[in-house]
Amino acid sequence: MSFSNNFLVGMLWVCLGWGTLYAQENLTAYWQPSAAVNYAVSEIYSHNFSLQNRNYIFDDEETQLSVRQLDLVHFSNLKVQDNQSIALGVLYRFRETFYGGANELRLTQQYNITSKPFVVRYGHRLRTEQRITSVRVTHRFRYRFTLDLPLKGEKLDVGEPYLVSNMESLLSVAKEKQPQYDARFTLHLGWKLSEQMKLQLGVEYRTEDIAQDLQHVLFFLSALNVSL
Repeated sequence: MSFSNNFLVGMLWVCLGWGTLYAQENLTAYWQPSAAVNYAVSEIYSHNFSLQNRNYIFDDEETQLSVRQLDLVHFSNLKVQDNQSIALGVLYRFRETFYGGANELRLTQQYNITSKPFVVRYGHRLRTEQRITSVRVTHRFRYRFTLDLPLKGEKLDVGEPYLVSNMESLLSVAKEKQPQYDARFTLHLGWKLSEQMKLQLGVEYRTEDIAQDLQHVLFFLSALNVSL
């Protein structure tokens, strides 16, 4: 079976899973579009700026379309070896205006390593985060495993599709709160529109607060990435 067929089978399973999850009371679903610009300062140092917003499409057993939040994000990336990099990031989340929740400042420290023994590229990402709101400071520890590959041939050319899949585990700790364990599973289908632009469509399934109050969250994702 080709990688394209594998992706279609995966999407079918997601749709079937959505039909099953839809009946659950503890399900929330979002549509989350984003746009990002990558700017290379030098061969080893680059910036990433992104804008994304999150919109409810299903919550409290009702279908709806309403904005939950807007995120402004910046990362500075430094390549320490050909396949390794470190990064510092800052995010500001506007939620109070849309949803009534607290706005958030998030600081991120990241280490990333990749390998590509054959056609498939593998990636490991470690992150620590400090989520700062007017209510509390939450510390998060994250590990993500990613693989991506072209769906035609051994090299990604302009106009061709590619596949990105990742699994991530998270631990959140905060004063006077029980630790929270989350897991995320994501599948993206992307297209290289030009040498500078890529478009990705995908789905993400999250299980949140696994040990105490399990919640199911489904994301429908769209992303436009531009490199300067």
